[in-house]
Amino acid sequence: MRIIGGKFKGRRFDPPAKNWPTRPTTDYAKEGLFNILMNRFDFSELKVLDLFGGTGNHSYEFISRGCTDVTYVDKFYGCIKFVTKTVETLEIQDNIKIIKADVFKFIASSKVPYDYIFAGPPYPLPNIPQIPDLIFQHNLLKPEGVFVMEHNPNHDFDSHPNFTQKRNYGKTIFSFFENV
Repeated sequence: MRIIGGKFKGRRFDPPAKNWPTRPTTDYAKEGLFNILMNRFDFSELKVLDLFGGTGNHSYEFISRGCTDVTYVDKFYGCIKFVTKTVETLEIQDNIKIIKADVFKFIASSKVPYDYIFAGPPYPLPNIPQIPDLIFQHNLLKPEGVFVMEHNPNHDFDSHPNFTQKRNYGKTIFSFFENV
């Protein structure tokens, strides 16, 4: 895993991925996504939520590009431990809140809206189709905010009322939703 942009560009990290429930986003897909986001946002002004944060891949990219307010959520202890260590290595503790929690419980209890939300759930998760509805039901996205969900071709969100676009990167698909 490597950071592809910003002040930490080129930094590599090797998560101990044996028996991990993670599927890090490929560099190709991540680069495509961040090219879109860089043209839309001033990262230094964003409040970001990284759901199913896994290795912290997306969180590091945002912080590397100037974001100072990232909330990372995952329930797997190994991921939390790895991200905590990586955050210390990068000395970015002031820019990220690491929360060990079930994402669905976090969504239901969070009262804080975000400018940008990313969710990269495990592809076999049976309730993936519910995630966009939950984000909007719980008002987690600020007005004009963007929610991006990573998924595979087994899911299609084109008919969701907040869906705006999708981008395909091989078997990785990013569906974009907006709070308009």
